[in-house]
Amino acid sequence: MAVENAFHNKYSLVKGAARRARQLQSGAAPLIVAKSMKACRVAQDEIKQGHVKFVLPVRLVEPPLILPN
Repeated sequence: MAVENAFHNKYSLVKGAARRARQLQSGAAPLIVAKSMKACRVAQDEIKQGHVKFVLPVRLVEPPLILPN
């Protein structure tokens, strides 16, 4: 199960804003009408208003290998 909107700490917020800012700089259309022209600020505003979701992939953990003695 993936966790949506996982901006639960500053690190994940910064990583998400940086990724979205790169998308904006590469030509993606902004999801809001922003006052700023800076991609980083637009990305932060999009996240703050809930237009950008951050999805964590599910990590599969393999059971430990038990070797016979």
